[in-house]
Amino acid sequence: MEPFTTLSARAALLLLDDVDTDQIIPARFLTTTVRSGLGAHLFADWRLDAAGEGGAPRADFALNRPEARGAGILVAGRNFGCGSSREHAPWALRDYGFRAIIAKSFADIFRANALKNGLLPVVIAEAQHARLVEQLRRAPERTVAVDLSREAVTLPDGEECSFTIDPFARRCLLDGMDQLAFLLSADAEIAAYERTHPPVVRTI
Repeated sequence: MEPFTTLSARAALLLLDDVDTDQIIPARFLTTTVRSGLGAHLFADWRLDAAGEGGAPRADFALNRPEARGAGILVAGRNFGCGSSREHAPWALRDYGFRAIIAKSFADIFRANALKNGLLPVVIAEAQHARLVEQLRRAPERTVAVDLSREAVTLPDGEECSFTIDPFARRCLLDGMDQLAFLLSADAEIAAYERTHPPVVRTI
């Protein structure tokens, strides 16, 4: 997994509340366990016309607007990622090109899945969120900076907003490793502990 330290990127606005995982990646695309390629189906029922897969982009959908092209940050509303617990949702967002999502709040399971897959869910205060949206509407070409080491977001006008991330998840993201890789990195310490702590045999 690629380490996440700092990200400075353009941001796309998807200012909807209660965006559920079935809209992020519709259920018909969950037949794969491969993470690559899912970005093509991100928001498929919103992003593409009635033809669905392979259909023409809908000009009125936020991510199809010219200012959203190449964005590395998604700015969403409240309760982003609600619904089912599918891990394909953060996979699709990552594969599409997003490394961070800034929202008013996230569904708990989605937030946990995102953190495990290198996608940073950032919650900032509502007033700061409103200022971010206003600035991006005025100048969508401006960049937003996310600094995970300092747990800070810098808005286009230079204002800094703080956020908090679970310390263990933060460590894994900064080091570019998932939970399994973290355990494997401690293999020598685990082996040393086992050598000095023989198994206890109990008889009944």
